[in-house]
Amino acid sequence: MAQEDLENVEPKHELRFNGINGATGEYLLPSLRPRQIAQIAAGEPLDAEEVEELKRHWFRASQPHFAPMPGIDTQDLSQAGWGVIYAPDVSKADKEALSPLLLLRKGEAKQRYQEFSGDKAYRTGDTKYSFLARSGAGPGPAEKVPYYLLLVGSPKSIPYRFQYQLDVQYAVGRLHFDRSEQYASYAESVVKAEHRKISLPPQIKFFGVRNRGDLSTQLSADQLIKPLKEVLEQQEPDWRCQLFLGADALKTNLAKLIGGTETPSLLISASHGMGFPNGDPRQIPHQGALLCQDWPGPLKHTGAIPEDFYFAADDIATEAKLEGLIAFFFACYSGGTPQIDDFSHLGLVSQTEIAPFPFVAALPRRMLGHPKGGALAVIGHVERAWSYSFMWSRAGKQLAVFEAAISELVNGRRVGSAMEFFNMRYSELSTDLTEELKDRKFRRARPEFETVSEDEALAEMWTANNDARSYVVLGDPAVRLAAPREPSVSKTS
Repeated sequence: MAQEDLENVEPKHELRFNGINGATGEYLLPSLRPRQIAQIAAGEPLDAEEVEELKRHWFRASQPHFAPMPGIDTQDLSQAGWGVIYAPDVSKADKEALSPLLLLRKGEAKQRYQEFSGDKAYRTGDTKYSFLARSGAGPGPAEKVPYYLLLVGSPKSIPYRFQYQLDVQYAVGRLHFDRSEQYASYAESVVKAEHRKISLPPQIKFFGVRNRGDLSTQLSADQLIKPLKEVLEQQEPDWRCQLFLGADALKTNLAKLIGGTETPSLLISASHGMGFPNGDPRQIPHQGALLCQDWPGPLKHTGAIPEDFYFAADDIATEAKLEGLIAFFFACYSGGTPQIDDFSHLGLVSQTEIAPFPFVAALPRRMLGHPKGGALAVIGHVERAWSYSFMWSRAGKQLAVFEAAISELVNGRRVGSAMEFFNMRYSELSTDLTEELKDRKFRRARPEFETVSEDEALAEMWTANNDARSYVVLGDPAVRLAAPREPSVSKTS
């Protein structure tokens, strides 16, 4: 460990959280002891119906030859299906702006294409189960409802919770823009990419911030970004992998990767995401922006974070060229922000409401709806991101989910099906968490060989479960990388 890192060594048995408060320069949440989190987890009610659905999904996923839809090729839309779900307040102009994308998917999905309208339309207050029931569908693999589903509308009109629930069994994406022209620009970009009028070189760029004295970025740089690049470089020799780590993870370099001269087919980024208090004028435009290496770290900077330290939506140039890009941002709020703090029961925030309304992060919205052509998809995180996405205290770094999803993408698979590996992990964690809570309730003894305490085990599972749930696809879940190659046999087939 470098000398500068020794100045902020993590205390044993504490959980630290990603994200920086832009107004104060402090962490969004202080570190917590496992017992604090265990007490919260033990008292948090679980949705019985949702838990059963997750258990069923994990049971199928744990079988040999698992596939999200048994006997169905998820890459063939005429078999898997494609559908669009509109929020009640989406305008006729917005729907018409999306028509080139809808016509494309209708031609590909044929009889398995569906626009949910009339009696089958989404209604305010719907749960996954009430929505599916109107189409004659219940829990389980996609049959009467298409596998690929695009939500159109804000999380205020179609809540994130509905998206999380639906995404367990389906491949779900979301679009939300302020103007019809943005929907039109995105639709045109997807159509061009599917017709192979956009082609980017087979490149994966890895961007990993590593700040001094900051354990969160040291973990994500050393245990996620760097080893992920090394593994993918070996597994995918036809793809050029380039690493921007530490001193190279500057805002000026990120600008080159997001619409600039070095825009790749696939961008993988890990950093702090910016957070702001409810009512702060920077919250809507800058929440979820990516804090770069320009920030010198907590030991050398105090106070509000200047905009020069982070990359936000308004840093994307008018002439940026984003068409064909798929980006994965591991950062707090990089996908969006709920109105009610998912962790307000920690008792560590001053308000339960952390935003005036739930919203999709401005950075991916700008990327997808850019007037010169939009990116194809952005995978981001709603709420705070936690290191349990790629670390496990009893086993070290855990990259299999990331490796598998990225490998699926570079082999020509659709982004929604590639994210199935994250859904499998969420299902497994929820199943294990349920059993851990039962053990705690009935005071079942832990095995003598177990090296962690009851509190540590419960805190770890609860934290990892909440983290795994909150990855979202922004954009059409059926898009593929614009660097075509013959797809290999899927790991989920």
